[in-house]
Amino acid sequence: MVKKQRHQIDMCNGPLASKILLFAIPLIASSLLQLLFNAADVVVVGKFVGKEALAAVGSNTSLINLLVNLFVGLSVGANVVVARDLGAGRKEQVNEDIHSTLMLALISGVAMMAFGVIMVRQLLEWMSSPTDVIDLATVYLRIYFFGMPANMVYNFGAAILRAQGDTQRPLYYLFFAGLVNVALNLVLVLVFHLDVAGVALATIISQYISAILVVRCLIKEEGELHLDLKKLELKGRVVKRILQVGLPAGFQGVVFALSNVVIQSSLNSFDDPVLVAGSSAGANIESFVYAAMNAFYQSAITFVGQNYGAGKCDRVDRVAKYCLIYVTVVGLVLGNLAYQFGDVLAGFYVQPGEDDVIAQAVIRMSFIACPYFICGVMDTLVGVLRGLGYSVIPMVVSLVGACGLRLVWVAVVFPIYHTPASLYISYPVTWAITALVHFIFLLFVRKRAYAKVRGRVSDSPAPSGQEDQQMA
Repeated sequence: MVKKQRHQIDMCNGPLASKILLFAIPLIASSLLQLLFNAADVVVVGKFVGKEALAAVGSNTSLINLLVNLFVGLSVGANVVVARDLGAGRKEQVNEDIHSTLMLALISGVAMMAFGVIMVRQLLEWMSSPTDVIDLATVYLRIYFFGMPANMVYNFGAAILRAQGDTQRPLYYLFFAGLVNVALNLVLVLVFHLDVAGVALATIISQYISAILVVRCLIKEEGELHLDLKKLELKGRVVKRILQVGLPAGFQGVVFALSNVVIQSSLNSFDDPVLVAGSSAGANIESFVYAAMNAFYQSAITFVGQNYGAGKCDRVDRVAKYCLIYVTVVGLVLGNLAYQFGDVLAGFYVQPGEDDVIAQAVIRMSFIACPYFICGVMDTLVGVLRGLGYSVIPMVVSLVGACGLRLVWVAVVFPIYHTPASLYISYPVTWAITALVHFIFLLFVRKRAYAKVRGRVSDSPAPSGQEDQQMA
């Protein structure tokens, strides 16, 4: 038997409140560092190139999320599958899980790279990107998408490590890669004058560094999480289990991003680079708040997955309670701090004297950052449901609630109140409605889920994937 290492967390025994924080804090730091890949790009071009370059880089966030969220959702599926097999003690199945997961990541990354490089110009035209921004945005995105294989391998590899409670080593790898990214940004922009191409190159180089480090970690891992590159292959039953949870999660992420692209396109319709640049700066600041809250969504998935796999339903309830409390506090504090210091924070993204851009960023944050905790509650409820194996219904609820209502808002309300504020306020309204429906659904399915797991014979684990097929 392989001894539990210091970076692993025993999720199925002992206190939960402290262990969730021990899991979430490195994950928060990792997410913040990952955001620095894009934030460093935005700050450097905003400070040293100009507001057109700032708009070109910053306004791409919604489009990038649209294209990668499907595969990031699959990494959520991989996390649930590995966590549940670890909790149930299916060690041989865990080893098959990780080899199929990394192969799926590599294939996904190559597919995204090819699609992005070919289609990016057309996608930007469909988004009505301003004429003085679209050429720079095309250059940035085409280079950015050459990093997709590394992006996918890192995210899937980190999901595997999170399944055993290891959020520390992904943090170390991102910290090193983040330092490289910032240094290369400054060198390629200030010394070689590559502008948006330079920040894109810095980003993909740092992504390949983090991917190499996480693969090396898994190769050196002992026990069931050991990676042997010669054994990489897609096992049909593993991929099926990943898709059952990950595909609805990914599809939900795609449609969420699509609704954000519609919002971005509506902002672009004002044909005002100051508005687009200010909104881009505000969105980047908000993304740090979201990253902190998202750590508790990930915590809910992993802790619920392991405890449900181990048949410990009472601990599942406690995981849900603690994660909801933590995400509410973090969202309220950080969201309102971001707004209160919005003018200072937005100042990091622009050149001196561009007070009009800062003003637009603060306006956006007043509508989105302050009530951002509602989004965190909504996501954490989804994390609990996915940890239990329910992924399709949360997807449908989110599509109808957060996404469908937002699109209706753009089609009906925005033409009447044709202002940026009328677009921004659609976010908290749709978050609140969707969170309420998720909570009602969780109350409804909870007893059914627990009855199934308690009905299993504890000494005879279900065949690999059987419970996943029942739940989905």
